[in-house]
Amino acid sequence: MRSTAIVFDQPRQLSLQSLEIQDLMAGQIQVQVEFSGISTGTERLLWDGSMPAFPGMGYPLVPGYETVGRVIRAEGPGALRPGQRVFVPGASCLKNVRSLFGGAASDLVVAQDRVVPVDDGLGANAVLLALAATAYHAVAGGGRRDSIRMPELIVGHGVMGRLLARMTVAAGGPAPTVWETQPVRREGGLDYPVLHPDEDQRKDYQTIYEVSGDADLLDTLIQRLAPGGEIVLAGFYKRDLRFAYAPAFMREAQIRTAAEWKRPDLLAVHELVHSGRLSLQGLLTHREPVSRARDAYQTAFGDASCLKMVLDWSASA
Repeated sequence: MRSTAIVFDQPRQLSLQSLEIQDLMAGQIQVQVEFSGISTGTERLLWDGSMPAFPGMGYPLVPGYETVGRVIRAEGPGALRPGQRVFVPGASCLKNVRSLFGGAASDLVVAQDRVVPVDDGLGANAVLLALAATAYHAVAGGGRRDSIRMPELIVGHGVMGRLLARMTVAAGGPAPTVWETQPVRREGGLDYPVLHPDEDQRKDYQTIYEVSGDADLLDTLIQRLAPGGEIVLAGFYKRDLRFAYAPAFMREAQIRTAAEWKRPDLLAVHELVHSGRLSLQGLLTHREPVSRARDAYQTAFGDASCLKMVLDWSASA
């Protein structure tokens, strides 16, 4: 069995290759992929070669952990049957490549308990479940935090920032302020203000969520904290972060990192979406067929108007 996959041969070198795929085993399903999203965080670092040392890192590799497709075969007992649409958070079934994420391929073999069934009505929007789970995890910490401090300030109005803001409003929290420096991205706020940082004079934020990935912002954000306030680093940073100690000391600033989401986070956001409490509408701004993958990656990483690029695998079927 073979699968057509996007392969990063080297940084900034992309090809479509026919790869051998592992045989189906008990408890696994074969998924025919319909859509896969392009991540502008970790996947951008893999693309340009700036990803810090990471287990499983290396080239050639197949990217992708935002995949949606249909079950076409199932092996052994399980609830999933052919025809079911599922979200696949990456796979490791392709041979002779690194599959650090491994979801950007036409066909995948994956364990049934790894995927999440999704409603047909979500369509391509289902690729956003991974980012929604990341946003949820940043706040809830995988359910391990004794108290939840909702975002008061969110830095960055990309998809991650928008999802964080939407979740905060959906949870009944006060509408957060969102900072965005790019004019094209200051549009689209739903029930919350989106400002250029220079327009905001507030300096008593209890919680600041940094999701832009800008490694140079810590000193600025510390200056905006209330005493005992918390900064949550929910982006992915290719350089070490540094900050001036004295202002942080004066405020007794707390700095917390948010790691990748876990399955409970994914299930939680799926329920929020399924119940209608969290909308994923308006976040997918660009779509390209897989045959134009190189152009798609360049747009995803270079066009500020592109919030989220989706690769359409069905267009090349």
